[in-house]
Amino acid sequence: MSFSQDLEIFLRSRFTLISVVSLEEQCMIEHIRDVCQRTGRKLYTWDHADYFRVIVGEGAPPTAKDPLSALAAVENMEDDSVFVFLDFHQCWQGQPRVVRKLRNLAREFKFARKTIIVTTPVWQIPQELKDEAVVLEMPPPDMAEIDGVLSKLTANPNVRVNLTPQGREKLIRAALGLSANHASRIFAKTIISKGGLDERDIDLVNLEKKQIIRESGALEFFSPSETIGDVGGLDVLKEWLRMRETAFSQEARDYGLPAPKGIALIGIPGTGKSLTAKMIAALWHLPLIRLDLGALFGGLVGQSEENTRRALSLAETVAPCLLWIDEIEKGLSVGSGDGGTSLRVFASILSWMQEKTRPVFVVATANNISLLPPELLRRGRVDEIFFLDLPSSQERREIFQVHIRKRKRPVQGFDMDRLVDASEGFVGAEIEQAVIDGMYLAFSDRQNPGRDFTTEDVLTALSRQVPISHSQKETIEGLRKWLVEGRAQSASHLEVPGEKSRRLR
Repeated sequence: MSFSQDLEIFLRSRFTLISVVSLEEQCMIEHIRDVCQRTGRKLYTWDHADYFRVIVGEGAPPTAKDPLSALAAVENMEDDSVFVFLDFHQCWQGQPRVVRKLRNLAREFKFARKTIIVTTPVWQIPQELKDEAVVLEMPPPDMAEIDGVLSKLTANPNVRVNLTPQGREKLIRAALGLSANHASRIFAKTIISKGGLDERDIDLVNLEKKQIIRESGALEFFSPSETIGDVGGLDVLKEWLRMRETAFSQEARDYGLPAPKGIALIGIPGTGKSLTAKMIAALWHLPLIRLDLGALFGGLVGQSEENTRRALSLAETVAPCLLWIDEIEKGLSVGSGDGGTSLRVFASILSWMQEKTRPVFVVATANNISLLPPELLRRGRVDEIFFLDLPSSQERREIFQVHIRKRKRPVQGFDMDRLVDASEGFVGAEIEQAVIDGMYLAFSDRQNPGRDFTTEDVLTALSRQVPISHSQKETIEGLRKWLVEGRAQSASHLEVPGEKSRRLR
């Protein structure tokens, strides 16, 4: 249901105190005005600067210059009225008389057909009012609303619009997640500077969206360039992804398929979990947003929960997208010294993962399985759990080839058999570093500086490394035991009898 539909139901149900969470004041007042006109109610607003104003209806508004006087005035005004108190959250902070008066009016108005709407920028009301008030959030504009914003700006015949129907849809979809005012400013800026709109302006909108997401603090927008060929091995995972490449299409919806919820990538550090998240976004052509769990936590009461709600809501507004939660165990490792904040944030994320209806595909990566709560990996929250093991000999060969090609060298010039044998027990990140270190050895060769690097250089670099499979032997064995117990699917090889045990020897 839309914001206007929810609000109309609340008014008809005689809800007397409503807290509306929104930063788009003008758009919010327009929605409330439309509902009041449709239901035959008078509408007044009150703020610190202009006091009472009549929005819908006739007559002179009362004079009240302070919050208590304003609340006393509405008590004596006619029925079938809605009173919107703008930014009123500033008036109840540390003001028990204001909170008490609101509480009294909320009870009295049940018999008077009056409603007080308090606007706030955050999802937070005084504890004393939680039993009296209902909280209603006004979401960012949907495609139809942004289309209306665009239509108003392009109604002028002097504005050139060089957009196909598909291009117009792409431009509108790119603006999802922006406020109506922000979208209007971007469109207007483009029209003024260029005299019109075309499909090239989609990139400008995406740049603005990146800035908005960056300012949220907990989200970071990525533009991945990694292809499926940049990830060596992981054949089972790649096949799983290919099967779901068109899962967000309308064709899949018509077939009856639900949008995939997400995957968990568990395993040894350096095996390519983060790289895989970027590869999925590029493969599926979806925006990639990284959620920084540490940035969700704030020092004020309720701030962490509010940050979590806003971050997840923003991710939904840009859907379909891919939400990458890196090293999730570090952010969700709950403790006893934060007053239960970690538990509440964790519960909010779990509930959202289970109940979300927007096509947001979650990729959660983790290294330390012991810190992961079991309810996180329950089916229904994620579609599959993949374990990224130490790469096999064939996978190490592919990884070497990927990184040698990335340095624009022909793989035929290297002895792959020797490199594969020497790198047993190395993870992908260590193999990449060995190639880089080998390049440094060749570049700084005293006798022949700047020469091209060779197999011998990479072998020397490998011999100087202590792979994680040796330095953290006990930890790695514990991780691989998790796979043997059948608690995840291997990302690298098909499950055939005896295969797991052979890989672990």
